[in-house]
Amino acid sequence: MNSRRTKSVFAAVSALAVLALGATACASSDKASTGSGSQNASAADPGGEKIKVVASTDVWGSVVTAVGGDKVEVTSIIHDPSADPHSYETTASDAIAAKNAKLTLSNGGGYDEFFSKLADQATGAQKLVAVDIAATGNENEHVWYSLPGVEKIADQVAAKLGEIQPASKDAFTANATAFKGKTEELLKKVSGLGTSGKVVATEPVAHYLLESAKVTDATPPAFAAAVEAEQDVPAAALNEVKQLISGKQVKALVNNAQTTTPVTQQVVGDAKNAGIAVVDVTETLPQGVTDYIAWMTKAVDALAGALK
Repeated sequence: MNSRRTKSVFAAVSALAVLALGATACASSDKASTGSGSQNASAADPGGEKIKVVASTDVWGSVVTAVGGDKVEVTSIIHDPSADPHSYETTASDAIAAKNAKLTLSNGGGYDEFFSKLADQATGAQKLVAVDIAATGNENEHVWYSLPGVEKIADQVAAKLGEIQPASKDAFTANATAFKGKTEELLKKVSGLGTSGKVVATEPVAHYLLESAKVTDATPPAFAAAVEAEQDVPAAALNEVKQLISGKQVKALVNNAQTTTPVTQQVVGDAKNAGIAVVDVTETLPQGVTDYIAWMTKAVDALAGALK
């Protein structure tokens, strides 16, 4: 996601204020956001106490919820579709949540760099980084669109939660297995789409999903690189994309709906005018959606419909 799109404005909080408020929170109860107090993640919790988890985005928060069920209390730092993880600045309440956490899950890969400070403050937490778990050798950081990668992450979440609360270990494992059963169904559905043709993308957000589908991404490398770097798209690369669309050499345009620039607006308009399907994808859960499987099912269905 690039920072040029419209987004909510988050007030920057000085490190001194964060630390001061975090220290105050240790002595008081804050049930509305994080519950009371924190405990070293290596210690076993009684089965009835919810495990406090902090995730960098609501995507990863939803995966933790699927695995942890009613035994976890999850705080997702980025939970607003208009917020940009690349430019987000942490708040005092974020620091309190991190201080009380027993498990953290971030994306990594440079996507949510703001979380590194929170991870440092989560001194009593075990820490998971999605990119490290789902690494394929590909530098694309949008690993939540990698269904096999997310399955590995679910397993790691279950393992860590089981260490924190051994009495619930079997429940966490069962939840992860059920979750992976659903992702496997999505993988079966998406794997048969590859022979349907080519696509172009405004940004390589859904790269791993297209890879699973064996769909050819015909986006010129110079176009993708410029968008990712928040630089002006070279005229030749933009013209190549426009020709692919106007000549109907692609079946769909995969559009990051959370990134709006004059260039992406132009390309989306060209696709609609040419009768090319526009498949909107997002980096965080859309408004009103709280479930990873439901979100990804919608994305797979949209891609399948466009490639018919």
